[in-house]
Amino acid sequence: MQNIPDYIAQHKQRFLNELIALLKIPSISADPAFSKDVLNTAKAVKTALETAGCDLVEIHETAGYPIVYGEKIINTKLPTVLVYGHYDVQPPDPLDLWNSPPFEPVIQKTELHPEGAIFARGACDDKGQMYMHVKAMELMVNTHQLPCNVKFMVEGEEEVGSNNLAIYVAENKEKLANDIILISDTGMIANDVPSITTGLRGLSYVEVEVTGPNRDLHSGLYGGAVANPINILTKMIASLHDEDNHITVPGFYDKVEELSTEERAEMAKAPFSLAAYQKALDIEAVYGEKGYSTNERNSIRPTLDVNGIWGGYTGEGAKTVIASKAYAKISMRLVPNQDWEEITELFKTHFESIAPKGVTVRVTPHHGGQGYVTPIDTIGYKAASKAFETTFGKKPIPQRSGGSIPIVSLFEQELGSKTILMGFGLDSDAIHSPNEHFGVWNYLKGIETIPYFYQYFTEMNKG
Repeated sequence: MQNIPDYIAQHKQRFLNELIALLKIPSISADPAFSKDVLNTAKAVKTALETAGCDLVEIHETAGYPIVYGEKIINTKLPTVLVYGHYDVQPPDPLDLWNSPPFEPVIQKTELHPEGAIFARGACDDKGQMYMHVKAMELMVNTHQLPCNVKFMVEGEEEVGSNNLAIYVAENKEKLANDIILISDTGMIANDVPSITTGLRGLSYVEVEVTGPNRDLHSGLYGGAVANPINILTKMIASLHDEDNHITVPGFYDKVEELSTEERAEMAKAPFSLAAYQKALDIEAVYGEKGYSTNERNSIRPTLDVNGIWGGYTGEGAKTVIASKAYAKISMRLVPNQDWEEITELFKTHFESIAPKGVTVRVTPHHGGQGYVTPIDTIGYKAASKAFETTFGKKPIPQRSGGSIPIVSLFEQELGSKTILMGFGLDSDAIHSPNEHFGVWNYLKGIETIPYFYQYFTEMNKG
């Protein structure tokens, strides 16, 4: 492909300005107060796809937030790449931990990003990475180098479970027909160590509620005489792991895939500094399931974590009260072969069974999805690997991720397509956290690399 570096250099500032404008819109799908902003973001994505060269762009309504669909079909005999991304973002809380307002993007230099990084909610997850594909298409169209057909499907509910995406995909199989699905919602090991994500964990997300007395009680008059739901909830949660940090839910590990010694040895070849990892997180030691390394714990092993816990009085000053209710939100990251609905039911049965008399327990499932592993011997993976090798100068390392993109397994089930996960973010980019950011170099490198995937995938399909 010709003129890619020149085109990027010529349009660099515009590429950055357009992304910054998109990041200014607070498209928080979890909070109804921002519904208008989410809808405005969908319109902005539609405009961007039209400007980039799509011949057809549509906003498809769902029971929730809309899905933006775009396409450019140059020849039906050529392969078709379906790009998936999402335009919604996580809530920015806690706001006081941000160094700059989350929806007022700024570019600042960091140790890992000497050319600067864009600090804003959604910078890496997923507006920045999604927008790389829009600009890569613009580049290919404007330089007359688009080698195959391309379709876009950009949703607004990924951060709340993609509840309506499954319905949309099932109802639009012909429209979405493709030869490969391309997603950039993952990361790579380092800027000088490219990698391709080959595995994702599944997810089960639940909320639990423990109820004791029928009202809040005076802790002096009733303390020690009735069950305190907050005390009980914390004990129940603590019992979900044993002394080896092994999850105690019966049946939880029954279908867990155990990797061979050889596979674990291959994983261990990926560059990793435990000291640097601890320093970056400002922790004295790592913590997790006995018998597994840090990289194994956060990729090939399932987990159970409390994401939030509350109850009683949490305002200023003191209020001596025994709360009537206590709550927690709990997520379980799952590995391939673990069915999220089955795990949710196992958790529900177990959690209800360990509640002592004096309280009642309710477990409410929120959302979930299956894990996914993509083989490395496919044309899609080989094309992605060659694309990275072309722009980075070295072959990428296949790597399993600890994150979850539940719709990936759905795509294969409904559309019969494999997914290639070409992520350009870094673990240090603080996605879902205060001060989320995305390197300017990474953003532009993605725009440079993606066109080569199209080229090699088309060439390999001809061969």
